[in-house]
Amino acid sequence: MDRDDPLESRRHLLRLLLASSGAALTGANLMPALVHAFGKVPRQLPPGQSIYDMRGKVLIDGKPASADTKVSASSLVETTSNSYVIFAVGQDAHILRENSRLQLSGQDSLADAMRLFTGKVLSVFGQRSGGKKLAINTTTATIGIRGTGVYSESYPDSSYVCTCYGAVQLASATNPGATENIVSHRHDAPRYILANPEGGKLIVPAPMKNHTDEELMLIETLVGRTPPFSAAQGYSAPRRGY
Repeated sequence: MDRDDPLESRRHLLRLLLASSGAALTGANLMPALVHAFGKVPRQLPPGQSIYDMRGKVLIDGKPASADTKVSASSLVETTSNSYVIFAVGQDAHILRENSRLQLSGQDSLADAMRLFTGKVLSVFGQRSGGKKLAINTTTATIGIRGTGVYSESYPDSSYVCTCYGAVQLASATNPGATENIVSHRHDAPRYILANPEGGKLIVPAPMKNHTDEELMLIETLVGRTPPFSAAQGYSAPRRGY
């Protein structure tokens, strides 16, 4: 673990707090851990506020961001080394990690596409009306999603996608005919999407890595929803708050 990464330090603190208390992953006992890690009580963001927390140098549409900066459905969001930003746009919320560049596309507060040029992002999405899907594009993949939680990493020769819960369609950017439909209850089918085939395949199994249920609970809270997990039952409950 990179101890110089401020967001990773908070994730590590959350893990230690939960492990030391034997805490189950529920809202009642996770909230104090989130407060310890982030120094504030997670709650739904008020109208007009986009950014929940940020550290280091963050750019929104090419300009240095502050806690009052508005992020729109067409904003370019960038972070540098040892930086991160946790923000919401409409019914979607994201954690953009360090050294990342994310372009949103849409109108008003409804994004209909995202392009992760480089870096890492954890996202939760509200359901779109009329069965519409939102597409996430990385260097090597197109991810069609609808009302779900997804963690993505984008590199020059590969992408990593974990469907935390919900349904997605993965497609290779180099060969759109290479696809996989995934329905996940709890990080069930992480995948690498490769620029060049491995064993004749462009989409291959991957481990679950670099994101946590605690972070998913945090960003769902920012948009007034409850994620579909509990310690006792796994991901058996529907997500609440649409």
